[in-house]
Amino acid sequence: MGTSAIAALREIILEVVRYTAQGQWKVLILDEASKRLVDSVVKQDDILQEKVTNIEQIEHKRALNQDLDAVYLLTPEPYVVECLMADFERRRYHRSYLVWTSFLPPELRQMIELSSTAKRQIAEARILNINFFPRESHLITFRDSSSFPMLFHPACNQLVPKHMYDLAQKIVSVCVSLGEYPTIRYYRPHNPLHEAGVLCSHLARFVQEGLDQHAKHHEDFPPPSPRPRGVLIITDRTMDLFAPLVHEFTYQAMVHDLLPLKEGDKSYYKTVLNEGTPREEVKEMELGEKDKIWVENRHMHMKDLLEKLVADFNKFRADNPQFAENSEGSTSINTIKDMIAGLPQFQEGKELYSLHLNMSQELMNIFQKSRLTDVALVEQSMAVGLDEDYKRPKNLTDQIVRLLDDDEVNFPDRLRLVIEYVLYRDGIFRSDMEKLLAHARLPAQDGEILQNLEMLGARVFRPLKDTKPPSQPPFSRKQHPTQATEDLSLSRFEPAIKGLLEEQLRGTLDQNLFPYTKPFLDANEGLTNQVNISQASLRSAKPTWARTRPSALEPRQRIIVFMAGGATYSESRVCYEVSDAFAKDVYLTSSHMLHPGLFLRQLGELSVDRRRLDLPADRPKPKAPAHLYEKEPVTSNGSQQPPVAAAAPPNTRSAINANTSSGTVEPSQKPHPLPSPPFIVATSSTGKLSKGPKEKKRGFFKF
Repeated sequence: MGTSAIAALREIILEVVRYTAQGQWKVLILDEASKRLVDSVVKQDDILQEKVTNIEQIEHKRALNQDLDAVYLLTPEPYVVECLMADFERRRYHRSYLVWTSFLPPELRQMIELSSTAKRQIAEARILNINFFPRESHLITFRDSSSFPMLFHPACNQLVPKHMYDLAQKIVSVCVSLGEYPTIRYYRPHNPLHEAGVLCSHLARFVQEGLDQHAKHHEDFPPPSPRPRGVLIITDRTMDLFAPLVHEFTYQAMVHDLLPLKEGDKSYYKTVLNEGTPREEVKEMELGEKDKIWVENRHMHMKDLLEKLVADFNKFRADNPQFAENSEGSTSINTIKDMIAGLPQFQEGKELYSLHLNMSQELMNIFQKSRLTDVALVEQSMAVGLDEDYKRPKNLTDQIVRLLDDDEVNFPDRLRLVIEYVLYRDGIFRSDMEKLLAHARLPAQDGEILQNLEMLGARVFRPLKDTKPPSQPPFSRKQHPTQATEDLSLSRFEPAIKGLLEEQLRGTLDQNLFPYTKPFLDANEGLTNQVNISQASLRSAKPTWARTRPSALEPRQRIIVFMAGGATYSESRVCYEVSDAFAKDVYLTSSHMLHPGLFLRQLGELSVDRRRLDLPADRPKPKAPAHLYEKEPVTSNGSQQPPVAAAAPPNTRSAINANTSSGTVEPSQKPHPLPSPPFIVATSSTGKLSKGPKEKKRGFFKF
């Protein structure tokens, strides 16, 4: 399926390392944030193969190494620039090549420009656009869960402009890294009831300005390609409040909803391996792209998953008969050699199957114990607006009350049912709310969660004499299926993003609901320009006139969806399904991923004191460590100094830091247009370095 965002970012980083200081051995210097970025897509061994002696972290103690050049891959934060200037003052390395992960603000750039010491040591400087984290091949996040309160908490209003510029910069980075200069559409709700109703229009304008600035200063952007021009659609969480609440019964969504995962930069599940044997052990195992079983099955419905896992595991054992536990011993040398050669792969595969069989069985146990069949039937009727026979639901209130009174239904599910009922009814009377909460026996603070729905554009309470017509969903309700299938009644709801993508790809998306940032592009003109603006690649193996029909190998158009305020795993699944159905590449991008528990917690925090939120903007600003200014002896042989990894804290690689924002402009200042021109024109617009002659050193800070 098209270009993987993980592979694209990995190639950009490796090319930066490979072609900077070509032919010379060098040291790679990272900071804490850039290390998290690099570690998310590149193995250290792959970097060390590019004539890199070792990888160091700029905040850590490091010996002077004045015989080697240094490649600095850094995030543009004030304390990082302070660390860099300390290195220049000590002349820690021979020559320095600066690579910034995103736009360097003017005040930080000026700190470097005004230093004669820095000018003497910098051989080259450039700006990349890589300040994002691909979680899957077509799922990208910014690892910033604080984005939700900063966008919707009333006490964070003064943080919104700067945060929007930060988000815009990262969205621009995604587009540039994929080589896309897309047309932009944004969500404009009809008659919004909340302050954040204009969020998408402002964010879309900032992104458009950023892309235009990048194109202005990079003549090779967008790169030549036969691919139709892409589309960027900017929407936000308020477009669909059911998606983070409704129980989804596909594998990935259920795992994140029901199982106790260890969530951070990556997701881990603790399971028991070799249960009931002398080799029994408890192990934390990662759920990620390296796990082929996870990748292949994560969007499968649970009713089909267990059967498939068992069949696949039996096939796996049949393909490896030499490892069968009940097989007789063999003295054949060739058999033993085959067993030794295949043992690591077999052991890894066996552990992965054990992991997924254990998880799927635990999910089924929870499903049955928590009465999720009854809960889901009611949920689906409220989310779709129709019952399992696709008729207007009857006696829905009585069904909800019975579930709220049922002790087998847990309290979080009761709260989800009440919220979904409020959304379905477009607000209820206060007296009815009090009755529902009494039946649910929910704590008092859950009443605040319901009240906070108003900050996301929902109506919670309606007056006794209500003349307002009920609000309509942005896209049409799901129609009666042509063929009834088993358990379809539990999976009738589809996130609104599916209707959005289907209408966009059919050319029927309402321009009043999703206008363009450049109004002259109506739907038909947009489709025409998608063909005209894309440029035929000189590397094309076949001239355009010789193509009698579209080829399956032709590059597919890219649709990038940004969901402000967090995206759900059901929405991620839908993007993959639409990609397959329409032969497009759909990339879902968001600040962070939401599961129902996190959504409820963040919704409740919209009414707490801002000081309790521990927002990155409210934390003390980090400073350069004092040890960077201490005198250190020069090593007798620079190439012999130990790598910093040996002295680094053991948890550096897996440090969890939700603050991935790279902006540095104070809220009182007007942020600089995004992005700024690079220091020198030494890279292509997608971050790939030129392999031609080196630029002259003098004047490299000039624009």
